Formats: sequence, structure tokens, C-alpha cells
Amino acid sequence: MRRRPGIGGLQTAANARNDIRKNPAFRSQFHEMCAKVGVDPLASNKGFWAELLGIGDFYYEIGVQIVEICLATRAQNGGLINLQELCSLLRQKRKGSREAVSEDDCLRAISKLKVLGSGFEVISVGKKKLVRSVPTELNKDHNEIIELAQGQGFVTVDELERRLSWTSGRAIDALETLLKEGFAMIDDGHSDGRRRYWFPCVSSISSLGGNDT
Repeated sequence: MRRRPGIGGLQTAANARNDIRKNPAFRSQFHEMCAKVGVDPLASNKGFWAELLGIGDFYYEIGVQIVEICLATRAQNGGLINLQELCSLLRQKRKGSREAVSEDDCLRAISKLKVLGSGFEVISVGKKKLVRSVPTELNKDHNEIIELAQGQGFVTVDELERRLSWTSGRAIDALETLLKEGFAMIDDGHSDGRRRYWFPCVSSISSLGGNDT
């Protein structure tokens, strides 16, 4: 029979709850400890821990805010956002909150959003982690284009032909799909006449059109 904790246990839990909510490093250590003993404190059948320590509410709150940010930025990035940018926007949104939020917190909250069935997932492309909030699947060609775009924020058809040894047809087909899904933006405002395909998930929107190289 499971017994409820005594007064001393509740006081210890209260102290741990404060540490968990205020200290990202302590929060990460807590999750590592749980993983070693095979306990997921956020799982529904282990909800006792989430309720006692308050971490269930914490990650639920972060998850809701992540969804709001992804929806608000979808018109600019098509539903694909750099994890670091997402964390930065989340911290701005929570500026008045007492609890600091780490990248690890974002990853844990996103992992719980999968139950929404709307495509929330963290994917690795090159050296970057991107958060996908739409159900569109990226294939190998799409990933290679986005990885190449991490250098300058954009790619051109000529560059794909030269760097990846693709035919122009293969390059254009993959780029058109990324444009259609909203992951890329066209920039024709350059003196060399070459169309640039910008990727907001790996570049700053403000850099669009400001470079004539």
C-alpha cells in the first residue's frame, strides 16, 4: 500500500519543488536521476511526482507558450524554427517569470507536445536543431538544402548544382517543395540576377534583401 509522505517529507518536497522550478541545472539533474531509476515524472501513471513537485504545471505552461510562439511565427518560417531562436523567444515571453528556462526544458516540453498529433518534433539538420510544428516530412534532399543554407542563410540553384552535384531539375524540384510548404522565401533583388532561396529557420529575416553579394 502506498503511503502519503509525512510532514518532513512534504517539507523536503516543497524545498525540492522550489529548487526545481527556479534552477534549470537542478531540474536537469532531477530528470537524469529519474531516468536512472526508470521513472518519468511527467508520465500520467507517475503523476504523483509531477503534482507533488510542481513540474507538471511548469512543463505544461512552457508547452502552451511554445505552441503560441510556433503559431505566431509560422507565417515567417512555415512551421520550422531554430531551437535556439525558439528558446530565446520563450525567455522573452516569460521575462516576468521567476523560473529560468533552459534549452533542455524546451526539449522536454516539446517531447510532451507530440500527443497533439500536429507534427511537433525536434529534428537535427547539420549542426542545428530545428523544431517542426507542422506534419510535413522533410526528405534527404530537403535536409541537405537546409544544411547548406546554414552557411549564408540562403542557397541558389547554381550552388546546389555545384556543391551537391545535382541537376538543375532536382534542385528546382526540391526548392519548389520547400517554397510551397513555407519553409523558404524567394529573394530576386540582386544585381547578379540570381534568385536566392532564404530559410528563416537558419537565418535572420532582417537580412533579407540587404545583401547584394
